[in-house]
Amino acid sequence: MAIDFKDVLAEKRALIWKEYQKYLPGKSKPIEANDKVGNYKEEDEFFWKSVSDYPKRQGKYIRGSLILLVCEALGVSQENAALTGAAMQASEDWLLVHDDFEDGSMQRRGGKTLHRIFGTNQTINAGDALQIIMWKMLRNNEKILGVEKTFRVMDEFEKMLMRTSLGQSVEIKWIEENKLDLSDEDLMFVIGGKTVYYSIAGPLRLGGIIAGLNEKQLDLMYELGVPLGRCFQIKDDLLDLTSDFEGQKKQVGNDIFEGKRTVMLGHLLRTAKGEDLERVKTILAKGREEKTEDEVKFIIDKMKEYGSLDYAADKAASLKEQALKVFDEKLGFLDKEPGRSKLKAGIDFILERKK
Repeated sequence: MAIDFKDVLAEKRALIWKEYQKYLPGKSKPIEANDKVGNYKEEDEFFWKSVSDYPKRQGKYIRGSLILLVCEALGVSQENAALTGAAMQASEDWLLVHDDFEDGSMQRRGGKTLHRIFGTNQTINAGDALQIIMWKMLRNNEKILGVEKTFRVMDEFEKMLMRTSLGQSVEIKWIEENKLDLSDEDLMFVIGGKTVYYSIAGPLRLGGIIAGLNEKQLDLMYELGVPLGRCFQIKDDLLDLTSDFEGQKKQVGNDIFEGKRTVMLGHLLRTAKGEDLERVKTILAKGREEKTEDEVKFIIDKMKEYGSLDYAADKAASLKEQALKVFDEKLGFLDKEPGRSKLKAGIDFILERKK
């Protein structure tokens, strides 16, 4: 019987959330005898409300699930990886809190973005608190993984998050400069930072570190992560232009509103002609609040007309096949069932998902 990867994600999410929520108590403990935090109940509750908002909305948990699935496919207890999975999810939540503010985004997981609820200053603070929680989770891994693996996991997080920050910086820079001459190589560089390592290769490697893989095997996990991570991001960008995320998203084309540089936008800028190209450039020169829905729709329509959406979809499908080839031919050591089959179902899910 075919594996429904949504069921797999639900199973892993339950394990990860069980650990995550332990770090969202909703109430601060006094740090010493004279700490009067208990006298400021209203302020403390407000703080935890802002900090807990994104975690309680719960995303797909793909990243944390990959950590657990690698352990399952290697015959290692998922209980050993659940706290690392929770830290992975906390990292996603604080990054999204900050990214949504930086991008001026309107919605996240079916609701308003945090800065549109709590304002700029409280939002930045909530993201900072979630990052502190993430590092606390990773430090507490010592009780589960021992000292050496705990620090190896923390080192992997540092590398992963620094590469993500670089990718975010480059993307912001190109948006602010309104950079238009973008090759696929340029776009893959940003994807490499923001998605390949952070969303796929890093979680795969983290599961491998916990399970005790050697360096050569960890390198192979990264080799799988490159095409799969690229596929993941291109699919995400396509969904932004073509899907309402099963009713959770009210505005199609957020990436165009925000000026995101995507594979399909790069293709359109290279292939559009005459007045079409000039209008696209004029729209892209505007800030988020200046763009109209009609202008965004114009760019999406031109992406369809010039084959940009098909170009991206074909590239994503090709990348998925590359990932499957690596998985089938080089990752035979991920041999414990049903973990291996669940991982393979995840590769299909990344391309075929509807949200």
